Amino acid sequence: MKNTEYDFESVINRNNTNCLKWDLFDDDLPMWVADMDFKVAPSIQEAILRRANHPVYGYNIVPDELFEAYINWWDSRYGFKMSSEDMLCSIGVMPSISSMIRCLTDVGDEILIQSPVYHVFFYVIEDNDRKVLENELIYKNGEYKIDFDDLDEKLTKVKLMILCNPHNPIGKIWSKDDLARIGELCKKHDVVLISDEIHCDLTDPGVSYNPFETSSDWNNVITCLSPSKSFNVAGFQSSVVHTKNRELLEKIKTQMHVDNSDACNVFAASAVMAAYNESGKWLDELKEVIYKNKQIVEDYLANELPIVKLVPSDATYLLWLDCSALKVSSKVLSEFLRTNQGLFLSAGIDFGQCGDNFLRMNIACPEKLLAEGLGKLKAGITALTIIKR
Repeated sequence: MKNTEYDFESVINRNNTNCLKWDLFDDDLPMWVADMDFKVAPSIQEAILRRANHPVYGYNIVPDELFEAYINWWDSRYGFKMSSEDMLCSIGVMPSISSMIRCLTDVGDEILIQSPVYHVFFYVIEDNDRKVLENELIYKNGEYKIDFDDLDEKLTKVKLMILCNPHNPIGKIWSKDDLARIGELCKKHDVVLISDEIHCDLTDPGVSYNPFETSSDWNNVITCLSPSKSFNVAGFQSSVVHTKNRELLEKIKTQMHVDNSDACNVFAASAVMAAYNESGKWLDELKEVIYKNKQIVEDYLANELPIVKLVPSDATYLLWLDCSALKVSSKVLSEFLRTNQGLFLSAGIDFGQCGDNFLRMNIACPEKLLAEGLGKLKAGITALTIIKR
C-alpha cells in the first residue's frame, strides 16, 4: 500500500464514551456492529469544532448546501444525477424505511427482503406489524446469486420490497443486469422498491457500485443514502431519501413529518457537507486500508484457519465467514468465541435462517486490532474443536 496521508494505525480507546460497540457489552474485542475504529476525517472534525464553538445549539433548518453536497458527490462519483426537489432529509436510513413501511403498506402485509440480510430489516418490518417474506439468495461454490424465479413468484404477494445495494452482510455489489432485472420484476408486479445504498462508497479500490436508479427504468423506486457508514458519522443521525416519483415523495414526506423523523441535528449538516465536499481523499485512502485488511484476513484463514472460508466480496468492511465445516450453529459459535476469547462477531442466523453457517466480522479497525481478532478467532475455534472431539 502506498504512503498514507491520514492516520489509520492508531488504536483509539473508545471505552467510557457511551459507545455502543465498546461500552454496551463487556467484551475484550467487539467486531460486530457496523462502525469503524478509525479517526474521523480531519475536515469533518474541524467542521464540527467550528460549529461547536458557536455557543447556541437551538433548532436548526436543513440548508440547501446539504442537498447540494449529496448531489455533487453522486454525480461526480457515480453518474447519478439528483435534484433537491426529489430529496427529503431524515434522521437515518432505518427511521426512513420505518416511515415508508407505514405509509406504503398496511398492517399484516408481507414485505420482501433478500436473506441473509441486515438484521434490522427483519425488526423494522415486524415491529410495524407487517410480515417478512424472504427471497433467499442462492449460495453455491462460495458465491451468492439472486433466485429470480423465486423472486418473481414472491413479488406477486407484496406491495413493497427492500433491497440492500451493496448487500450487507455478503458484501456483494449487484450488477446493472441484476438491478435491471429486479426493476423489471417489480414493474411487472407493481411493487414499490426501497434501495438501501448506505454502504455504497465502501467498495474495493477501483471498483464502483451501481445505483439502482441508474440501472433500472422502474419509476416506483426510493433510494436511501447517508454518509454514516462511509465516513463513520452514524452518531450524527443524518440521511436523505430520493425518488423521482412525486406521489411517493409526498406520501413519504407526510409520514416522516408525522413520525418526527424529517430533521437534521445541529451538527449533522456540518458533518455531511465536510464529508462530501472535503473528505474524498480520506475515503479513497480508507478503501485501500480496508482492502488491505481484507487481504490479511484472506491470507490468515488460508494459512492458519482453513476450516473457515471467506466469502469473496467487493464492498463494505463486513466480512462473511463460512463456518459450515464446524457443524455448529452460528449462535453457539458466536457465544463460545465471546466467553472463551472475548471476541464478539455477529451470528449469521441474525441475518436470516439461511445465514446460520456463517459469522459476520467487522474489519474496519487498525491492523493491530485485526491481528488480535484473528488470533482470538483461531484460538476460540481450536478450543471448540477440541471440546467437540
